[in-house]
Amino acid sequence: MPDNAAPGPVVTADHVAEAAGVSRWTVARAFKQDASISPRSREKVMAAAKKLGYAPDLLAASLASDRSHLVALVTNDFNNPHKLVLLERLTRILWSHGWGTLLVNMSESEDASAALLAASQRRVDAAVMIGTRFDDRVLDTALGARRVKKLVVFARYSSNPNTLTISCDDRLAMREIADHLLKKGYLRPAFIAGPDTQSAKLHRLDSFLGYWAQRTGTAVRAQHARRYDFNAAIETVNALLDSEPADQLPDVLVCENDILAIGATEALRHRPGGPQRIAVTGFDDIPLAAAPSYHLTTYRQPITAMCENLLDVLAGPQKEDVFLPGKLIERGT
Repeated sequence: MPDNAAPGPVVTADHVAEAAGVSRWTVARAFKQDASISPRSREKVMAAAKKLGYAPDLLAASLASDRSHLVALVTNDFNNPHKLVLLERLTRILWSHGWGTLLVNMSESEDASAALLAASQRRVDAAVMIGTRFDDRVLDTALGARRVKKLVVFARYSSNPNTLTISCDDRLAMREIADHLLKKGYLRPAFIAGPDTQSAKLHRLDSFLGYWAQRTGTAVRAQHARRYDFNAAIETVNALLDSEPADQLPDVLVCENDILAIGATEALRHRPGGPQRIAVTGFDDIPLAAAPSYHLTTYRQPITAMCENLLDVLAGPQKEDVFLPGKLIERGT
């Protein structure tokens, strides 16, 4: 078609109804997941719609009901590859069950209120928070202003009673990692954590420190990276090793996620004076963790099960927080 060609006529539900030999209301029912319609009638409508290039106006349909079937995914921290894994799985599973998604990028702002307002203005049925830059005070404000119908904190924790948390069970995970390290004979772990802020929390650092002290009676040194990214991890690990006498260096670095672990591995490989023989563990099991260059021992989050629980939340009334077990993945580090 030439660039200046006029668009063709808009195909409406009436055109589809005429082509399929059914009523306009049958066409409307065919595009509703839970509508009462015979398989034969739905098939006729869908065949006619495909031939004519028809798609229903979802905005108009949402204005006529209290449901938009649209979920806002509010996130930031795109330097962390695990966010892309989460987004891919979330959007694929939501789409396959009839839910559209709206991506809202919080960028570098620590105030999620604007992001939630942007989502609510598009009449989403729920907002799913998978970023690091929000806290319970912000969530309280958003809920108090009735900006969103349902607010789900995904893969992190919130103590706000009006939100729902769906997450990997961090406490169980860190116990399994600690038990694995003790079985392997490691005695001097150091923990490489993300930023020490009041934003959305993980329970990995406090869980590991508490369980290690319980099992061994010794304390674990923790070091916080500025961000969850590769370069910040290198800086953090170098600072940690520079501050310790050679005979007191840790024998394993327990990292809060895989991108920190991969940065830690690079820092150890390229230390002045030669590579350091210190073990490393991660968390998330991003695709790069399995690469031969890293072969990282890590903990796989149950993302598919978490997404399935999100579908349950979207379909019905809010329920209790959900914490699901993951799986320790033992590799070469």
